[in-house]
Amino acid sequence: MLATYPRDLGDLDPGQLRICIEACIECSQVCTACADACLSEKMVSDLAECIRSNLDCADVCEATGRVLSRHTGYDARVTRALPEACVQACRSCGEVCEDHAGMHEQCRVCAESCRSCEQACRELLGSVS
Repeated sequence: MLATYPRDLGDLDPGQLRICIEACIECSQVCTACADACLSEKMVSDLAECIRSNLDCADVCEATGRVLSRHTGYDARVTRALPEACVQACRSCGEVCEDHAGMHEQCRVCAESCRSCEQACRELLGSVS
């Protein structure tokens, strides 16, 4: 879709932008699914922090992917702020999920997705002026 965009993307590398958008949307879905799977666990109260972190991360990733998909009236301050927030949300969620990864497969998968999204956002931030 980015290749069809009629306007210049400025300093953003279209390939890195695409990778970041895809990572954000995927991470949002994985975090949502992880929270849902954690809700079905027998000791759900032990996973309250994980579920909250999943839902926060899913929302931040979704918003980041959506905003990065729009370029009309591009504002570099916003384009920088959202991936920065996404890095923090993914780092936090990834750490919490890693704590549960030994017992819950969904948490292992979620931690991996969070790490991938965190890295994609960091790489994009390196190209935003």
